[in-house]
Amino acid sequence: MNIILLSGGSGKRLWPLSNDIQSKQFIRLFKNEEDRYESMLQRVYRQITSVSDASITVATSQGQVSAIRNQLGDKVSVCIEPCRRDTFPAIALASEYLYDVRNVDREECIIVCPVDPYVDNSYYECVRSLERLVQETEANITLMGIEPTYPSDKYGYIIPEEKTELSPVRSFKEKPDEETAKGYLEQGALWNAGVFAFKLGYIIDKVKEITGLSGYSELLEKYETLNKISFDYAVVEKESSIQVVRYSGKWKDVGTWNMMTEVMADTAKGDVTLDETCENTQVVNELGIPVLCMGCHNMVIAVSGDGILVSDKERSGYMKPYVEKIAGTAHFAEKSWGTYTVIDTEPEAMTVKIKLFAGNRMKYQSHKHRDEVWTIISGEGRFVIDGKEIPVKPGDNVSAKAGMKHMIIADTNMCIIEVQIGEKISRKDKIVYEQDGRNGDIDI
Repeated sequence: MNIILLSGGSGKRLWPLSNDIQSKQFIRLFKNEEDRYESMLQRVYRQITSVSDASITVATSQGQVSAIRNQLGDKVSVCIEPCRRDTFPAIALASEYLYDVRNVDREECIIVCPVDPYVDNSYYECVRSLERLVQETEANITLMGIEPTYPSDKYGYIIPEEKTELSPVRSFKEKPDEETAKGYLEQGALWNAGVFAFKLGYIIDKVKEITGLSGYSELLEKYETLNKISFDYAVVEKESSIQVVRYSGKWKDVGTWNMMTEVMADTAKGDVTLDETCENTQVVNELGIPVLCMGCHNMVIAVSGDGILVSDKERSGYMKPYVEKIAGTAHFAEKSWGTYTVIDTEPEAMTVKIKLFAGNRMKYQSHKHRDEVWTIISGEGRFVIDGKEIPVKPGDNVSAKAGMKHMIIADTNMCIIEVQIGEKISRKDKIVYEQDGRNGDIDI
């Protein structure tokens, strides 16, 4: 069995902790069995591997690859979308990747799951059962539908033919108003959770039929030309041979702060003090300064280098258009090689704190419009400038003027303060070179 995890999202609904680089699935607000903080991605991976030996592939954008590697290492394969084109192109590319690159057989079961539901292990036990249904029944697609707990206007609905555990699908319904949703529930309707199961050969043929393209390489090359369309619209709702499995266990969509506060591990994370009059208030503080809350009722407060959110819980679900107006460049990112935190910005200077894991190195690069100065806070490594290698240790200062080729190689875990100085400071101001016949690892 192969599972494709769809990892997308722009990170606006859980601002300021999430951003275009660090989407909601990478925020560590849950806890594992060892009482350590973990992200949605880590939680989902742990749950899947605890109930099955499925091979996992994450379908994602280039900007999220480093965060995935930071949190999961090389435990999963990654299929990278050249650009965002909605769920059908993403699933199509990942399926062709499995067939052409991973050599998965056409008769193998493929199960597509979102990366961000909050569920218990029974959810993934139900996911595992889809493999048997794909192999033993005649349906081309098998879905998993969630037993609704209330008539929601936030989810699409699957209307089954029967109220049995497994049923043919009669129809699909868009997000309704509450009264219409009540009528759907009387028909035994299920929330559409975006879980699809099919044989690999089925989707390979569908991709050729819908796009006219064949094979991973061709799809990757012409990916930007594909229509932006969901898998539901392109495939699922047009398929007549389709069935749905009813899941009645724990399931929450944590796409907003209001929902996240219901499942996050702690009432407060970070340097936070709530007085005795606070009620039903959750606070996450990622800055190294204290946050004091007094008389707060039904609120969510989130503090990071990207901004500060102070919101009534219910109103937090409507923040996206406001965040689109105010959110700027991300100030924090988890990467496969460590972390990157913007400490301070000035008109002609920017200060960054870099944590660099042992064995990693910067890309060998130069800049046209800025000088850079590094102070080694901890760890040991080597500074390379215009081909000359200099050992560095805590307390050392090294620098590179504009135009000079440079990089840092970490022999141990390192913490570095980088100061960029110049009239034009931009991440695009960079020329990358090869060093020792291969590219460096870190894009800073």
